[in-house]
Amino acid sequence: MQSSYRPPPLLRFSSRFDRGAQQTFGRRGSEIRMTKVITLILSCLVWGGLGKPQFPEQEKDPVFWNSWAQRTLKNALNTQEPNKNVAKNIILFLGDGMGVPTVTAARILKGQLSGQYGEEVQLEMDKFPYVSLSKTYNTNAQVPDSAGTATAYLCGVKANEGTVGVNAAAVRGQCNTTQGNEVTSILKWAKDAGKSVGIVTTTRVNHATPSAAYAHCVDRDWYSDGEMPAEALQDGCKDIARQLMENIPDINVIMGGGRKYMLPKNTSDVEYPGEKKHSGTRKDGRNLIQEWIDRMKDKKGYYVWNKQELLSVNPTTADYLLGLFEPSDLTYDLDRDRSTDPSLTEMVEVAIKILRKNPEGFYLLVEGGRIDHGHHEGKAKQALHEAVEMDRAIGRAGLLTSVHDTLTVVTADHSHVFNFGGYTMRGNSIFGLAPMVSDVDQKPFTSILYGNGPGFKLVNGSRVNVSTVDYQQNDYQAQAAVPLRMETHGGEDVAVFAKGPMAHLLHGVQEQNYIPHVMAYAACVGQNKAHCRSGNSATSIAIAPPSLALIITATWLLC
Repeated sequence: MQSSYRPPPLLRFSSRFDRGAQQTFGRRGSEIRMTKVITLILSCLVWGGLGKPQFPEQEKDPVFWNSWAQRTLKNALNTQEPNKNVAKNIILFLGDGMGVPTVTAARILKGQLSGQYGEEVQLEMDKFPYVSLSKTYNTNAQVPDSAGTATAYLCGVKANEGTVGVNAAAVRGQCNTTQGNEVTSILKWAKDAGKSVGIVTTTRVNHATPSAAYAHCVDRDWYSDGEMPAEALQDGCKDIARQLMENIPDINVIMGGGRKYMLPKNTSDVEYPGEKKHSGTRKDGRNLIQEWIDRMKDKKGYYVWNKQELLSVNPTTADYLLGLFEPSDLTYDLDRDRSTDPSLTEMVEVAIKILRKNPEGFYLLVEGGRIDHGHHEGKAKQALHEAVEMDRAIGRAGLLTSVHDTLTVVTADHSHVFNFGGYTMRGNSIFGLAPMVSDVDQKPFTSILYGNGPGFKLVNGSRVNVSTVDYQQNDYQAQAAVPLRMETHGGEDVAVFAKGPMAHLLHGVQEQNYIPHVMAYAACVGQNKAHCRSGNSATSIAIAPPSLALIITATWLLC
């Protein structure tokens, strides 16, 4: 097996270009060739100065690769027998905008954060035994948005872009197309089956992804009645924040941002009292937070708005939790105040500890929502750190649950026009430069690039020389081919990782709306229950102790 770095093609490419340049430009060609040679020499000097070999010494020995492959083969043979237990618990981790290039780049970043080369490490989701692909298009869009996709992977039907919890007969922005076109989600199916349910997100709790779990709305942007047109209000449509409190009133755990959409207009925010942009937006005068507190005061319910309050909640005595940690979306993990703002991992841990007390089990939706925001802003470093944090949360969830009775699925709603390339060396910083300059404008470029977005910039009519800017900075906007204020989604398939009961059913290339049907089937909720009543699923196996082989395998995967 060869290393992922391919220096021979890079050098052949350079020499082919140099010969053509000499023939065409003469002296100019020699200057270009010298620039390339100097760049490559400097790259080698940097690596030499770091005292780090181009790749690990052990990888030169075929025994290393053969042994690794044999271990992997043995583990694969040990997982040939599908887990057909009934899933007591079901967890969906949704990385918003986490396409395959983002998964790969996040893997490299995770390894580099721990001092490794990066390419060889495993994300927690990489350890899942089953991987498939999901087709993400909306009914009316080749390249989808997060609302229509959320309706697919939560409600089981594809829908139009910009709509949540309604079928494709509903038209975005037309209130009168809502009634009769509502569709319910797996969160509701689980609640109706007696399970505890929860939502954890790094965005607003009434953003596109979480809202499809409980709302039926023809416009994803109707966060509160303050964002709705008068005509829609007159026709009886409800804003999403109100639906969160009314449609499924007993959601056990709700955590994320979005305080301002719950409060009367101009009500000061508890954390930012002097900032108008964070004040309440509701025109109906309702304080939905206080209404929730009043409703839950005798039901072991707790409202929290910062990390200290969250970690002070005793999960063994709390049955309901509402945590709203920002007026809008949570801050990026890189910018998070560790003393006051909880991480996604911390929120997930508290959520599972509350939900798992129910003997009937639970359903939990977890969204790493700001992966998407980082990409839209062209800020790859923010996006990838968000993805790494979600992977930490996946690992924590795995420690708090059992693969024998918990189906865990990790996927994305869509991708982005994000990628990385340039024949970078093994272990090259994922945010670093390619080891070559452009053969057109003779300027260096970062490995990470976007197809479009705010990173498109010209100076004196030509591309910015990235060596003159701090491209390692947290908010650096990677260069883009087409200028846009906001970078766009990508339309390619996304990965679906699965482990636990019935995870083998997530295989091949499937429509995105297939996902909740598998999860419901595994947990015996929703419409597919005949196999549960017939006793085809051995629930007794779910509580049987794992074999020694399984323990050894699990230990190896975690190490």
